[in-house]
This record gives sequence, structure tokens and C-alpha cells, in this order.
Amino acid sequence: MKKVYIIQTSLVSQAELNALFAELVPDAKVHNLVDDSLLYDVMQNGGITPNVIARMCAYVQAAANNGADLIFNQCSSVGEAADIAAKLVAVPLLKVDSPMAEKAVALGTRIGVVATVQSTMQPSCKLIRAKAAEAGKSVEIVEYLVDGALAVLLKENDRAKHNAMVLDSVRRAEAQCDVIVLAQGSMTVLLPELTNISKPVLTSPRLGVERARDLLRGA
Repeated sequence: MKKVYIIQTSLVSQAELNALFAELVPDAKVHNLVDDSLLYDVMQNGGITPNVIARMCAYVQAAANNGADLIFNQCSSVGEAADIAAKLVAVPLLKVDSPMAEKAVALGTRIGVVATVQSTMQPSCKLIRAKAAEAGKSVEIVEYLVDGALAVLLKENDRAKHNAMVLDSVRRAEAQCDVIVLAQGSMTVLLPELTNISKPVLTSPRLGVERARDLLRGA
């Protein structure tokens, strides 16, 4: 049985990711490493810090030491720390948003990135630019920051208010872009309200777990 470790910075996506692994990779054993202080520290400091990097390295090494076949990074905000940590181990490390970034580049040249915290915006846009460079393609990224929406979801547990805030930016992106990227996995709560959006809207969890399945099966 393959062993997967998910490194998570909040519980908001834990149930969804575990359900996706159960659906798509039922023969894998999934473990969760959750440290919600990571996202807090990134948000407080406007990006990753040496302390955040050190903790991510420790979690990645712990997963590798315990026999992980794949390490799955759930949080876009700590993606750059995950890149550093990945160099310390021989185990594949997959960032949840990497397949989404690749697909966005494949689908269009003007890409709208919708995020609910500033700390996610920069690494998400940087990842898309990196994937565009790998593909030899020039893209334009338009940022749509919905400041405060994540706090509404996590602290107030008000999904309706969160969705209304994000949907306004999605509609603006629909008019201005070829493809829309929802930068955080927590934004999948919005999916039932996006059926009438005419442009492709990408979210990371399913695409990420599909890629994890392919890696585990050697595709």
C-alpha cells in the first residue's frame, strides 16, 4: 500500500482532500500533518519566513523518514517553502496547485488569479509564470484579491458571505480573462455557484489529487 503524507496549514481542506484520495487513490494510506500556525505566520509576515521554511523542512523530512511514497503540499501560501524542503528528500513532493497552474497556461494567455489572502497571490502568480516559461508561452496575469474573504470562512464560518465576495471577482475576471484560477483549495465551496460562468474556472484539489494518483502509479 502506497503511503501519502498531506502537509496542511488549516483544516478547511482536510475532509475534501482525504475524500478525493479515497475516491481516486483508494489503495493509498493517507496521513495528515496539520500546522495551522504556518498560514498564520505567513499572513502576519506577508510571506514565508526562515522559521516557516524550517518547519516545512522538518515536516517533509519526518514524512520521508516514515516511509512516504508521496508528500502532498496543500497550501499555496507555503509553496515556496515546500520547494526548498523538497530538495532535502528523495521522495516526490507535489504542490496541490502545480497541475492547476499547468492547465491554466494550456487554456489561455490572459489568466485571472482570484485569491482571498495576499500571501497566496504572489506564490500563485509566480508558479503560473514558471509553468508558462516551462511551456515556452507568454502569459498575462490579472490579480483579483478578495481581501478578508478567507477570514469570513474560517472565523465566521459564513460560507454565503465568503462566496458572494469571491463571486464578484470571478465575474470581473470572466469579462477580462481567458481562464480563471481560484488560488486556494478552500474556494471549492464556490463551485456550485459557478455553473453559469462562461470561462474555464480552475480549482486545485481534484487536479492535484489526480496528479498524485498518476505519480503513485508511475504514469
